[in-house]
Amino acid sequence: MRIPAPEMAFAAQIARDGFAVIPGVLSDSDTSALADHLKLSPLPRTRAGARHAMRDAAVSRTARDSRLLQLAHQVLGAEAIPFRATLFDKSPTANWLVVWHQDTALPLRERHDTPCWGPWSVKDGITYAHAPASALESILALRLHLDDSRADNGPLRVLPATHKLGVLSDDQLHDLSTKVAAVDCLVPKGGIVAMRPLIVHASSKSHSALPRRVLHIEYAASSHIADGLDLAIV
Repeated sequence: MRIPAPEMAFAAQIARDGFAVIPGVLSDSDTSALADHLKLSPLPRTRAGARHAMRDAAVSRTARDSRLLQLAHQVLGAEAIPFRATLFDKSPTANWLVVWHQDTALPLRERHDTPCWGPWSVKDGITYAHAPASALESILALRLHLDDSRADNGPLRVLPATHKLGVLSDDQLHDLSTKVAAVDCLVPKGGIVAMRPLIVHASSKSHSALPRRVLHIEYAASSHIADGLDLAIV
Protein backbone atom coordinates (compact mmCIF):
# COMPACT_ATOMS: atom_id res chain seq x y z
CA MET A 1 0.00 0.00 0.00
CA ARG A 2 1.38 3.36 -1.03
CA ILE A 3 1.27 6.00 1.71
CA PRO A 4 0.93 9.56 0.41
CA ALA A 5 3.45 12.22 1.37
CA PRO A 6 2.12 15.46 2.89
CA GLU A 7 0.50 18.35 1.02
CA MET A 8 0.19 18.03 -2.77
CA ALA A 9 1.18 14.36 -2.93
CA PHE A 10 -1.98 13.48 -0.98
CA ALA A 11 -4.25 15.40 -3.34
CA ALA A 12 -2.42 13.88 -6.31
CA GLN A 13 -2.98 10.35 -5.02
CA ILE A 14 -6.69 11.02 -4.50
CA ALA A 15 -6.92 12.37 -8.05
CA ARG A 16 -5.09 9.35 -9.47
CA ASP A 17 -6.38 6.46 -7.38
CA GLY A 18 -9.57 7.76 -5.76
CA PHE A 19 -8.34 6.81 -2.29
CA ALA A 20 -5.38 7.05 0.08
CA VAL A 21 -4.42 5.52 3.42
CA ILE A 22 -3.01 7.91 6.05
CA PRO A 23 -1.89 6.31 9.33
CA GLY A 24 -1.59 8.15 12.63
CA VAL A 25 -3.91 11.08 11.96
CA LEU A 26 -5.29 11.00 15.52
CA SER A 27 -3.34 9.88 18.57
CA ASP A 28 -4.18 6.64 20.35
CA SER A 29 -5.56 8.57 23.32
CA ASP A 30 -7.76 10.81 21.15
CA THR A 31 -9.09 7.82 19.25
CA SER A 32 -9.79 5.81 22.40
CA ALA A 33 -11.59 8.76 24.01
CA LEU A 34 -13.85 9.12 20.96
CA ALA A 35 -14.54 5.37 20.84
CA ASP A 36 -15.41 5.33 24.55
CA HIS A 37 -17.71 8.30 24.08
CA LEU A 38 -19.53 6.65 21.18
CA LYS A 39 -20.24 3.57 23.29
CA LEU A 40 -22.40 5.77 25.53
CA SER A 41 -23.73 8.17 22.93
CA PRO A 42 -27.54 8.37 22.66
CA LEU A 43 -27.32 8.24 18.85
CA PRO A 44 -30.01 5.87 17.52
CA ARG A 45 -28.34 2.59 16.59
CA THR A 46 -28.95 0.04 13.90
CA ARG A 47 -27.33 -3.36 13.61
CA ALA A 48 -24.55 -1.80 11.53
CA GLY A 49 -23.91 1.32 13.64
CA ALA A 50 -25.44 4.80 13.55
CA ARG A 51 -26.30 7.20 10.73
CA HIS A 52 -26.68 10.98 11.00
CA ALA A 53 -23.97 11.10 13.67
CA MET A 54 -23.12 14.80 13.24
CA ARG A 55 -25.85 15.49 15.82
CA ASP A 56 -23.41 14.13 18.43
CA ALA A 57 -21.24 17.02 19.68
CA ALA A 58 -18.07 14.92 19.93
CA VAL A 59 -18.49 13.64 16.38
CA SER A 60 -19.10 17.19 15.12
CA ARG A 61 -15.92 18.39 16.88
CA THR A 62 -13.93 15.52 15.41
CA ALA A 63 -15.20 16.31 11.91
CA ARG A 64 -13.95 19.89 12.37
CA ASP A 65 -10.63 18.89 13.94
CA SER A 66 -7.79 20.68 12.16
CA ARG A 67 -6.05 17.38 11.42
CA LEU A 68 -9.02 16.16 9.39
CA LEU A 69 -9.93 19.52 7.89
CA GLN A 70 -6.40 19.91 6.56
CA LEU A 71 -6.83 16.72 4.54
CA ALA A 72 -10.22 17.77 3.21
CA HIS A 73 -8.94 21.23 2.30
CA GLN A 74 -6.03 19.80 0.29
CA VAL A 75 -8.48 18.01 -2.00
CA LEU A 76 -11.61 20.18 -1.96
CA GLY A 77 -10.28 23.67 -1.24
CA ALA A 78 -10.19 25.98 1.76
CA GLU A 79 -13.99 26.28 2.07
CA ALA A 80 -14.60 22.54 2.50
CA ILE A 81 -17.03 21.60 5.29
CA PRO A 82 -18.15 18.33 6.91
CA PHE A 83 -21.82 17.55 6.30
CA ARG A 84 -22.45 13.90 7.19
CA ALA A 85 -21.06 11.32 9.60
CA THR A 86 -21.88 7.62 9.86
CA LEU A 87 -20.60 5.15 12.44
CA PHE A 88 -19.95 1.63 11.14
CA ASP A 89 -19.63 -0.88 13.98
CA LYS A 90 -18.69 -4.31 12.67
CA SER A 91 -18.12 -7.08 15.24
CA PRO A 92 -18.72 -10.82 15.68
CA THR A 93 -22.29 -10.04 16.81
CA ALA A 94 -22.95 -7.43 14.10
CA ASN A 95 -21.33 -8.74 10.96
CA TRP A 96 -22.19 -8.13 7.34
CA LEU A 97 -20.94 -8.17 3.77
CA VAL A 98 -21.22 -5.15 1.45
CA VAL A 99 -21.21 -5.79 -2.30
CA TRP A 100 -19.40 -3.62 -4.84
CA HIS A 101 -21.07 -0.22 -5.05
CA GLN A 102 -20.63 3.56 -5.20
CA ASP A 103 -21.94 6.12 -2.69
CA THR A 104 -24.31 8.30 -4.70
CA ALA A 105 -27.08 9.43 -2.30
CA LEU A 106 -26.67 12.83 -0.61
CA PRO A 107 -28.71 14.41 2.24
CA LEU A 108 -30.41 17.66 1.26
CA ARG A 109 -32.11 20.45 3.20
CA GLU A 110 -35.21 20.22 1.04
CA ARG A 111 -36.44 18.73 -2.19
CA HIS A 112 -36.25 20.65 -5.44
CA ASP A 113 -36.73 18.49 -8.50
CA THR A 114 -33.57 19.11 -10.50
CA PRO A 115 -32.37 17.47 -13.74
CA CYS A 116 -30.05 14.46 -13.18
CA TRP A 117 -30.98 14.22 -9.46
CA GLY A 118 -32.97 11.29 -8.10
CA PRO A 119 -34.54 8.99 -7.27
CA TRP A 120 -35.54 10.74 -4.02
CA SER A 121 -36.19 9.23 -0.60
CA VAL A 122 -36.53 10.13 3.08
CA LYS A 123 -34.39 8.43 5.77
CA ASP A 124 -34.99 9.25 9.44
CA GLY A 125 -36.71 12.45 8.40
CA ILE A 126 -33.86 13.58 6.09
CA THR A 127 -34.43 14.12 2.37
CA TYR A 128 -32.05 12.22 0.10
CA ALA A 129 -31.43 12.15 -3.63
CA HIS A 130 -29.02 10.20 -5.79
CA ALA A 131 -26.62 12.76 -7.23
CA PRO A 132 -24.93 13.05 -10.63
CA ALA A 133 -21.17 12.65 -10.99
CA SER A 134 -20.74 16.42 -11.33
CA ALA A 135 -21.91 16.86 -7.71
CA LEU A 136 -20.19 13.79 -6.28
CA GLU A 137 -16.84 14.99 -7.62
CA SER A 138 -16.95 17.75 -4.97
CA ILE A 139 -17.20 15.22 -2.10
CA LEU A 140 -14.46 13.50 -0.08
CA ALA A 141 -14.96 10.95 2.69
CA LEU A 142 -12.49 10.50 5.54
CA ARG A 143 -12.92 7.15 7.27
CA LEU A 144 -11.45 7.45 10.77
CA HIS A 145 -10.57 4.05 12.21
CA LEU A 146 -11.39 3.57 15.89
CA ASP A 147 -9.82 0.09 15.80
CA ASP A 148 -7.16 -1.57 13.69
CA SER A 149 -8.59 -2.52 10.30
CA ARG A 150 -7.05 -5.88 9.42
CA ALA A 151 -7.35 -8.42 6.64
CA ASP A 152 -9.51 -10.65 8.85
CA ASN A 153 -12.02 -8.15 10.30
CA GLY A 154 -13.86 -7.01 7.19
CA PRO A 155 -11.79 -4.10 5.87
CA LEU A 156 -12.84 -1.69 3.16
CA ARG A 157 -11.92 -2.95 -0.32
CA VAL A 158 -11.58 -0.61 -3.30
CA LEU A 159 -11.07 -0.82 -7.05
CA PRO A 160 -8.42 1.87 -7.68
CA ALA A 161 -9.10 4.67 -10.17
CA THR A 162 -12.73 3.68 -10.75
CA HIS A 163 -13.87 7.07 -9.41
CA LYS A 164 -13.05 8.47 -12.87
CA LEU A 165 -15.76 6.42 -14.60
CA GLY A 166 -18.86 8.32 -13.46
CA VAL A 167 -22.00 6.80 -11.96
CA LEU A 168 -22.11 3.14 -12.97
CA SER A 169 -24.87 0.58 -13.48
CA ASP A 170 -25.01 -2.68 -11.51
CA ASP A 171 -23.78 -4.57 -14.57
CA GLN A 172 -20.85 -2.17 -14.97
CA LEU A 173 -19.96 -2.55 -11.29
CA HIS A 174 -19.94 -6.33 -11.59
CA ASP A 175 -17.87 -6.20 -14.76
CA LEU A 176 -15.25 -3.97 -13.12
CA SER A 177 -15.04 -6.26 -10.09
CA THR A 178 -13.90 -9.08 -12.42
CA LYS A 179 -11.30 -6.97 -14.25
CA VAL A 180 -9.75 -4.57 -11.69
CA ALA A 181 -7.55 -5.91 -8.89
CA ALA A 182 -9.07 -5.03 -5.52
CA VAL A 183 -7.03 -3.40 -2.74
CA ASP A 184 -7.74 -4.07 0.94
CA CYS A 185 -7.46 -0.84 2.96
CA LEU A 186 -5.64 -2.01 6.09
CA VAL A 187 -5.42 0.87 8.55
CA PRO A 188 -4.11 1.12 12.12
CA LYS A 189 -6.24 2.65 14.87
CA GLY A 190 -6.23 6.44 14.51
CA GLY A 191 -5.56 6.25 10.78
CA ILE A 192 -7.78 7.34 7.93
CA VAL A 193 -8.84 6.10 4.52
CA ALA A 194 -9.67 9.09 2.32
CA MET A 195 -11.90 8.18 -0.59
CA ARG A 196 -14.01 9.66 -3.35
CA PRO A 197 -17.65 8.51 -3.21
CA LEU A 198 -17.57 7.26 -6.80
CA ILE A 199 -14.72 4.82 -6.22
CA VAL A 200 -16.13 1.30 -6.46
CA HIS A 201 -15.85 -0.28 -3.01
CA ALA A 202 -17.07 -3.17 -0.87
CA SER A 203 -16.26 -5.02 2.35
CA SER A 204 -16.27 -8.65 3.38
CA LYS A 205 -17.56 -10.20 6.58
CA SER A 206 -15.29 -10.18 9.59
CA HIS A 207 -13.61 -13.44 10.60
CA SER A 208 -12.10 -12.03 13.78
CA ALA A 209 -13.23 -11.53 17.37
CA LEU A 210 -11.85 -7.99 17.17
CA PRO A 211 -14.23 -5.09 16.40
CA ARG A 212 -13.88 -2.85 13.35
CA ARG A 213 -15.40 0.52 14.16
CA VAL A 214 -15.11 3.31 11.59
CA LEU A 215 -16.39 6.88 11.74
CA HIS A 216 -17.12 7.78 8.11
CA ILE A 217 -17.13 11.59 7.74
CA GLU A 218 -18.01 13.26 4.44
CA TYR A 219 -16.86 16.70 3.33
CA ALA A 220 -18.07 18.93 0.51
CA ALA A 221 -16.36 21.80 -1.27
CA SER A 222 -19.47 23.86 -0.46
CA SER A 223 -22.84 23.28 1.20
CA HIS A 224 -24.44 24.58 -2.02
CA ILE A 225 -24.18 21.41 -4.06
CA ALA A 226 -26.25 22.38 -7.13
CA ASP A 227 -28.71 25.03 -8.35
CA GLY A 228 -31.53 25.08 -5.79
CA LEU A 229 -29.98 22.29 -3.68
CA ASP A 230 -28.09 22.61 -0.39
CA LEU A 231 -26.63 19.79 1.67
CA ALA A 232 -28.17 18.94 5.01
CA ILE A 233 -25.77 18.67 7.96
CA VAL A 234 -26.33 15.21 9.35
